Amino acid sequence: MLRTVVGNFCSRFSRLSYPIQASRFSAAAIPAPNPQQDVQYNKIFINNEWHDAISKKTFPTVNPSTGEVICQVAEGDKADVDKAVKAAQEAFKLGSPWRRMDASDRGVLLNRLADLIERDRTYLATLETLDNGKPYTISYAVDLELVVKCLRYYAGWADKWHGKTIPIDGDYFCYTRHEPVGVCGQIIPWNFPLLMQAWKLGPALATGNVVVMKVAEQTPLTALHVASLIKEAGFPPGVVNIVPGMGPTAGAAIASHMKVDKVAFTGSTEVGHLIQQAAGSSNLKKVTLELGGKSPNIILSDADLDWAVQQSHFALFFNQGQCCCAGSRTYVQESVYSEFLERSVERAKDRIVGNPFDFKTEQGPQVDEEQFKKILGYINTGKKEGAKLLCGGGAAADRGYFIQPTVFGDVKDDMTIAREEIFGPVMQILKFKSIEEVVERANDSKYGLAASIFTTDIDKANYISQALRAGTVWINCYDVFGAQAPFGGYKASGNGRELGEYGLEAYTEIKTVTTKIPQKNS
Repeated sequence: MLRTVVGNFCSRFSRLSYPIQASRFSAAAIPAPNPQQDVQYNKIFINNEWHDAISKKTFPTVNPSTGEVICQVAEGDKADVDKAVKAAQEAFKLGSPWRRMDASDRGVLLNRLADLIERDRTYLATLETLDNGKPYTISYAVDLELVVKCLRYYAGWADKWHGKTIPIDGDYFCYTRHEPVGVCGQIIPWNFPLLMQAWKLGPALATGNVVVMKVAEQTPLTALHVASLIKEAGFPPGVVNIVPGMGPTAGAAIASHMKVDKVAFTGSTEVGHLIQQAAGSSNLKKVTLELGGKSPNIILSDADLDWAVQQSHFALFFNQGQCCCAGSRTYVQESVYSEFLERSVERAKDRIVGNPFDFKTEQGPQVDEEQFKKILGYINTGKKEGAKLLCGGGAAADRGYFIQPTVFGDVKDDMTIAREEIFGPVMQILKFKSIEEVVERANDSKYGLAASIFTTDIDKANYISQALRAGTVWINCYDVFGAQAPFGGYKASGNGRELGEYGLEAYTEIKTVTTKIPQKNS
């Protein structure tokens, strides 16, 4: 999902062509990782304590570069979720240390957590790469940079998210209070484990809620280390509880729990349907969903073609293509289509795939064998349905879950690879003639998460950006994120927004208080 920080890399990074904004990092500033370091935490975190699963079950978490097991992790299920919710309820009781804490002190704790994450940055980046497979340079300089900025941003909001006085008719004093929702169930994905944890924790804790979080079974390790830092930072017991486990058991238990007041989920649209159904059939808990996408990336004939090719490559291939907002439908105007196609294939062939701990690597493995096989299946479907395979198309290594950077040309809108979310390093390039045509085609999708436009004509950019049905539109750039700017989707891409001031709304109840003002007797 991201673009912000690695820039100013020295020459050995320049070929990566990451369109990253200003950074305080040079290559020399990124410390060497230690892939052999021990995993410190692999249990369930409830009430600031570590627990085995009540069932005593564990599951393996796997290094996607090798297919080897890193360690066993406690497998929480409904019983553990019940235990975590009970701890969260106790922490949220009226008069508890958390409920009585000054809002400014909540901000202090979030800043302290950010400090501790910075202290353990090398360890966390190494663990993220080991468990997820993304290049270590990205884990360290992009993901963790955004984690720290997100937590600090919401720390600043803790004592500034307040209500209003309202001049209603009559002799009344009327005002609103912004109050925490209560027990928030949060279910995070595996593609950006640390960052999605921060996106969820930041607004929830700034507004005074308590959390029960289910982390992805593919990538539980960094979230559990952050749990230890939450305790070290001084958050009261029960305020944050983290349960590793499976979606159909632990995740479903959160979504349907009668004592969970809100659920936030990031993941597939298919699971989003199940989350919303479970919330509706239980206690009508609040729901925010950040789901899938098939985002159109529109290249007009007047675009700076060098820049458009570079950005379009980044838009699709960043994070091994495992981004919900990836620019996965690249629409190119017919007069520049052939040249764009040729240049895109050259760039894909030049992409370095390999050991994610090597500083030269641009692309690591897919997260697990299931995703690896799913992506290869989509590639085969694309070939069968008549798309032209221009490069890649197969495994990129003898072991691990590496896939060659793949580019398809002559793609039609009704092909499976143009309709469904592949979530891998597979670029689809489509041709269009007019602006009216491409807008209609771009909007002809069940998704509406993001979109982009490349043009040097500001009138065209403004027209297309307002016409596209998407929650985020980038103009002459892609994947530009900041904690200040809201993110979320239209249609089947989700409900609600994360980040920015808008991200606080989902974690707040608005209470109206009206008082009769007595009048003095004459």
